[in-house]
Amino acid sequence: MQDTIIKKVLIANRGEIVCRILRSLRNMGISGVVVYHPIDADSPAVQMADETVEIDGDTPVAAYLSVENIISACQKTGADAVHPGFGFLAENAEFAKRLAEEEILFIGPSPESIELMGDKIKARSFCLSNGFPLAPAISGDEGEESFLDQARQIGVPLLIKAAAGGGGKGMHIVREIEDLEQAIGIARGEALRFFGNDAVYAERYVEQPRHIEVQVLGDNYGKVIHLGERECSIQRRFQKIIEETPAPGLSNELRENICATAVEIAEKTGYQNAGTVEFLLAPNDEFYFLEMNTRIQVEHPVTEMVTGIDIVEMQIRIAQGEAINFSQTDVCSKGHAIELRLYAEDSENDFLPATGTLLVYDMPGGEGVRVDNGFREGMTITSAFDPMLAKLIVYAQDRPKAIERAIKALDHTIVLGVSTNIDYLKRLLSHSAYQAGLVNTGFIPQYANDLASPSLSDKQINLLLAAAALSNRDFSDPAFKLPEIHASIGNWRN
Repeated sequence: MQDTIIKKVLIANRGEIVCRILRSLRNMGISGVVVYHPIDADSPAVQMADETVEIDGDTPVAAYLSVENIISACQKTGADAVHPGFGFLAENAEFAKRLAEEEILFIGPSPESIELMGDKIKARSFCLSNGFPLAPAISGDEGEESFLDQARQIGVPLLIKAAAGGGGKGMHIVREIEDLEQAIGIARGEALRFFGNDAVYAERYVEQPRHIEVQVLGDNYGKVIHLGERECSIQRRFQKIIEETPAPGLSNELRENICATAVEIAEKTGYQNAGTVEFLLAPNDEFYFLEMNTRIQVEHPVTEMVTGIDIVEMQIRIAQGEAINFSQTDVCSKGHAIELRLYAEDSENDFLPATGTLLVYDMPGGEGVRVDNGFREGMTITSAFDPMLAKLIVYAQDRPKAIERAIKALDHTIVLGVSTNIDYLKRLLSHSAYQAGLVNTGFIPQYANDLASPSLSDKQINLLLAAAALSNRDFSDPAFKLPEIHASIGNWRN
């Protein structure tokens, strides 16, 4: 492949990942174009961009899912490449094909790789035919009745999953077979809303597994390397909220085996660009292919922190046709990194998304602390998008020090005007089982009572009530305002 020099990149996304990509583009001397729905007009991403293009749709999400919006913005600005970030069109093979037809470079894998590995059903079939470890699964390709019949043969518990996406969208556990049909319907609706594709499949649900993923890079010349594994087991509603690397408690042999399997899967597909191969790790140390994400991951910063490799820059260089200029033995992981996803949500009410205006929005800083952020003070958090506000990433020489630094970073994170999971994350990090590395995907429900917000004392309740009363003008003005006859005297003293 002949090298292509990218001059202008349009980022087909929103929020913190756009700011993240812009930083790498700026370091490389490449111009960055940002598309935005009016709801995001005042966002940091729009303010950082070299050029901006307003887009619209039936809904804010639809605006970012419109292929025509992105193509039109590229033509308007002369962008010669598109970075999709994650979510939206990032794993849409038809989008990648359309860009190729318009002679616009897609910063990601080939449409063929996305079709194969970005579609969870096709990816599983591929891995099965090539002897990679898989948990039993079924697809809905042959109709609902066949789906139900095969499900009965596998047995419960089953996990229903969207074929064309990730991030916990369209995922449901079925523990009673009579609930399967309803779960399929709900999953299809969610998959269509978030990914534009209602295909789903089901796999045997492994109880108390760990979620381990491996970051891989492949160039256009057949070279594939990995950048180590990440522990992603701390999840609520099938969505990760804490990720770290290296994964605690893995033997060197198991770690090497998982990473080698990830590289073999990527090599077998002829994978190009950055991708993540995800596995379920059972309590008996058996591991199964889960899926491959053919895009940058939300949690990629922890890998960057321990390896010193800019993964977004590597994506751009590979897309230009450059070879990976280092070997597997050159990849050196040092220290420990933890990422905390800061969400606008009510952790005490089943993590329901929260809305409101960011009255105070103050992120931490300092040694070993990185913040990937997509919001600023004064912005309104709506229900239109995923409620993630920012990612706090910390680095230290070992895991205990990284946990300590993460808690301190949360202590210096101030968000007022909308409910967040800041205190919940602190309770997670402080839990003895987490600190001991005893994690699995059922950690949050397992320790739900320990992680619940502690009850307020009578003194705390009284102080809060007093503060609320004093902030209410209807209460404070009559109580403290001077009567007019005295106020008119002014500052007179006897």
